[in-house]
Amino acid sequence: MSKQTQSASFVLKNPAGLYDPSPNGYSHMAVVAPGTRLVYIAGQGGENETGALQPDFRLQVRQALSNLRTALTAAGARTSDIVKLTVLVVDHTEEKLGVFGAELAHALGDGPRPTCTLIPVPRLALDGMLFEVEAVAVLPT
Repeated sequence: MSKQTQSASFVLKNPAGLYDPSPNGYSHMAVVAPGTRLVYIAGQGGENETGALQPDFRLQVRQALSNLRTALTAAGARTSDIVKLTVLVVDHTEEKLGVFGAELAHALGDGPRPTCTLIPVPRLALDGMLFEVEAVAVLPT
């Protein structure tokens, strides 16, 4: 049976015939309503306001998600308005996936998860950068 969650601006769906991705912190698809406003947020890394990076993966994930919330707020959006995440992880492991999942659950709270693609990479733009997340949010017009 298909599972879905609906807002005024989009519907998150996990269609029958695909495995349940909710334990992994994402939904399979988002259908955006006509007449909505899309907000694209560039990749946010673990840099603080001065550009400094912590050497720890978990702290970079936490900071990147905080940076994402700051960008969403500037657009008049909330984390519940996110329909798509793209995550880049340097030297990805299952352990890092667990850290990301826990930090994402903390950042997003209860409720459905946006669609998400995680891409393992050998490095990111800055020396010492271990994590980056970009987002697409949907708002009513």
